[in-house]
Amino acid sequence: MSDAIRKILVTSALPYANGPIHLGHLLEYLQTDIWVRFQKLRGHQCTYVCADDAHGTAIMLKAEQMGITAEQLIDQVNADHQRDFSDFHIAFDNYYSTHSPENKALSELIYTRLKEAGHIANRTIVQAYDPVKNLFLADRFIKGTCPRCKAEDQYGDNCEACGATYTPAELINPRSAISGATPVNKESTHFFFKLPDFEAFLKQWTRSGTLQPEVANKLAEWLDSGLQEWDISRDAPYFGFEIPGEKDKFFYVWLDAPIGYMASFKNLCDRRDDLDFDEYWNKDSKTELYHFIGKDIISFHALFWPSMLSAAQFRTPTAVNAHGFVTVNGKKMSKSRGTFIKARTYLEHLDPEYLRYYFAAKLTSNVDDLDLNLEDFTQRVNADLVGKVVNIASRCAGFISKQFDGQLAAELDQPELVAEFQQAATQIADYYEKREFGRAVRDIMALADKANQYIAEQAPWVLAKQEGQAAKVQAVCTQGINLFRLLMIYLKPVLPAMSQRAEAFLNEELNWASHQQLLLSHRVNPFSALMTRVDSDKVAAMVEASKEEAAAAQPKGPLQQEPIAETIEYADFAKLDLRIARIAKAEHVEGADKLLRLTLDLGGETRNVFAGIKSAYQPEQLEGKLTVMVANLAPRKMKFGMSEGMVLAAGPGGQDLWILEPHQGAQPGMRVK
Repeated sequence: MSDAIRKILVTSALPYANGPIHLGHLLEYLQTDIWVRFQKLRGHQCTYVCADDAHGTAIMLKAEQMGITAEQLIDQVNADHQRDFSDFHIAFDNYYSTHSPENKALSELIYTRLKEAGHIANRTIVQAYDPVKNLFLADRFIKGTCPRCKAEDQYGDNCEACGATYTPAELINPRSAISGATPVNKESTHFFFKLPDFEAFLKQWTRSGTLQPEVANKLAEWLDSGLQEWDISRDAPYFGFEIPGEKDKFFYVWLDAPIGYMASFKNLCDRRDDLDFDEYWNKDSKTELYHFIGKDIISFHALFWPSMLSAAQFRTPTAVNAHGFVTVNGKKMSKSRGTFIKARTYLEHLDPEYLRYYFAAKLTSNVDDLDLNLEDFTQRVNADLVGKVVNIASRCAGFISKQFDGQLAAELDQPELVAEFQQAATQIADYYEKREFGRAVRDIMALADKANQYIAEQAPWVLAKQEGQAAKVQAVCTQGINLFRLLMIYLKPVLPAMSQRAEAFLNEELNWASHQQLLLSHRVNPFSALMTRVDSDKVAAMVEASKEEAAAAQPKGPLQQEPIAETIEYADFAKLDLRIARIAKAEHVEGADKLLRLTLDLGGETRNVFAGIKSAYQPEQLEGKLTVMVANLAPRKMKFGMSEGMVLAAGPGGQDLWILEPHQGAQPGMRVK
């Protein structure tokens, strides 16, 4: 790796300004912060900016429900977000908002350049319109009966029951999820970004090394199937920026959101003499630009965003680094189970550096999901940080303080072991650079094991009782403290607060280059506790508090209310033949976003069923479970095959969806009455 100072701009995806930060969000900001801290520790000029994503219909509606203005809502949320991030030691150089003059000016500039280059089209479209609220309805704000399988309470663009896709106009008995009114069709002129113009550019750019291989492969599928024009406008009323030269037309939130990266950096540049906006964003820039994002927003960052930048004569990202989702105890985060944990709830019970370390220990450079297993979390943090790293210093510091007045020896006991620790810096740095944090942590902990083994073998507590061994005790403990110091250098990007306490003890500020020197004939300060153990009772209390918060926050506003379906007779319900079934096999359905294919064993008979539960379960979680199915439902032909029944599930949807699981004594084929 070159020692030349690099100029690096780093961003994380912008959190939406209508709710609090939770642990699922934090994975990204902690991953980014660790990488940024590493770069700064190496002496590079690395700038980390972010902002709240502050526009859109959802924010407008929530503010209305709360009886405040949208501006008041986003200001409140922005303050809460910044407080949570700060308390997790996430060190932005600038945290801003997309509702800013800089973002407005840059959005208008980019749009104007796209339009002048011929990349903007406009045409009349027909949309669903809420006659009560007097606004056009996005698909997610429309519900009704699926036109294919007749499943009720489905969203306006796809059916979670059968996997069909359709337009809101095709829904049976559609209703506004906001007011409950029946939508009407209404024409409107919309503006479109002509993404197909950039097919050749994107085929080259997505294979240029800017993306992880698995992401590039997925995008190749989309590119091969043909790109569609992207609707970048929304009609009034809408909380956002008006499109220049147009009346009652606004930029769609996803157009100005990524431009918020530029705006936040511009706001910082205007306050700092050492940063030049054009140097970082001009199309021939020699600086580096990295985006850290979740895998759910890849299309916006790897198709729309680079195309917009290129067409508007700005530079494109050096890399877009995508990560997976957070699961808790092997399952998706759940409010009812108390595993949908807000950042603030965590902070009220636990040290933020526990989570920083645990996430780092499991993070890789790929897009796999990361599981926060709360039992493993407790054991690993206690074993690694308290039992290994802190233990090295605590076993040596007392002797140096009490017997040698804090003075370290002039020589080491075993210089070759310290040299081994120093040489590890190159490989650990390479892991950090490549976002292989888990590998870096494994190497660091392997060194910690060696340090503890050395101290155990030398046993300074035994030597201290032997006459004439004072110099040996001082040399052994000096060596132990130097080994501890090297580990803290390597862990400083992950544990900034613990590192600060270690620096106070060592009487020295650490940077990456510090690993090349040793602390000899140096005075250290009295040692005090660097980290306490994770208390499993506090982990349990955090989960319980999250359950209580979820129960107390059950939505009561009109946006979440769902009308009760029309009345049926008891005889209609009695026709259902509900049977116990064992899930013999579960698998993903290629091309389906929400379906899993289940092979159900009814005790001598098997059925093939497609179930819209992919948002809540992975196939391996289901195999072998007992569930309840509607056994006398007429088979239904779907584009993925024939579905021969329906499994029963309950919950509000998304991650909070659970198949019905009968008691252990149930047997496949038994009838449920």
